[in-house]
Amino acid sequence: MKHILVAITGASGSVYGLRLTKELLRAGCRASLLLSETGLQVLNYEAGLGWSADGGVRQAQMRAHFATGLLDDLDNRDQFAAVASGSSAPDAMVICPCSMGTVGRVAAGLSETLLERAADVMLKERRPLLLVPRETPLSVIHLENLLRLARAGAIVIPAMPAFYHGPQSLDDLVAFVVGKVLDQLGIGHELFRRWDGREEV
Repeated sequence: MKHILVAITGASGSVYGLRLTKELLRAGCRASLLLSETGLQVLNYEAGLGWSADGGVRQAQMRAHFATGLLDDLDNRDQFAAVASGSSAPDAMVICPCSMGTVGRVAAGLSETLLERAADVMLKERRPLLLVPRETPLSVIHLENLLRLARAGAIVIPAMPAFYHGPQSLDDLVAFVVGKVLDQLGIGHELFRRWDGREEV
């Protein structure tokens, strides 16, 4: 069973992280969900969930929301969590969506929160760290930080949905981005129709 850590930060687009977690659980993975403080606020605002800042209450809310699978709720203040140690690192970590503030702090090697420490662990242990930035336009600082992380081994998957698969809804666009993340994790899915060669138009 793969253990995937999903972190949701304060960038707009928390729906990507929620859908990713759902698909991981559906695929039989163990998922740990880690919300930054701002990530929780944005998630509640955009998704209308009303999840609590209290860890115990939120864990129950999260399990009710996803309804199935092995799901852990992590506290961003808990530096004693298992994922903070290289000896117990998850198989992969996905920061989805990833704010530019998070990109900057991880690129600088800061570890003031569990999210930052877990990302640092993934890089030092050479395990997959996937970033799904959701920002536009990007400044030179943003681009340089992303390049620094890519050079350190992170995989950058911008939240840029395609249109060749004929999306019919917002959910189709979200599914495309989530499917690209799953591809990088080596997890099979049928979230979008793949391009299979030139098609007549």
